[in-house]
Amino acid sequence: MAGKDAAFENQSQPDNYEMCLKGHLDARWTGWFDGFTITLTDSGETILTGPVADQAALHGLLKKVRDLGLPLLSINPINP
Repeated sequence: MAGKDAAFENQSQPDNYEMCLKGHLDARWTGWFDGFTITLTDSGETILTGPVADQAALHGLLKKVRDLGLPLLSINPINP
């Protein structure tokens, strides 16, 4: 278990994630997802891309997505 804890301690920068939502968010949601890039696709999806500091922040982000009522299609970590 010590190796697992050390891995978390050595993480100095937030991980980046890409979340794909079904449906389009309009520009008014940009402030709610501060630090994230919002990309609208031609296929009717929204891609949120940005940094997530830790697991608590990731869960907070997932709660925001849930509160929007748009289906979450995928969430993937992005390697730097």
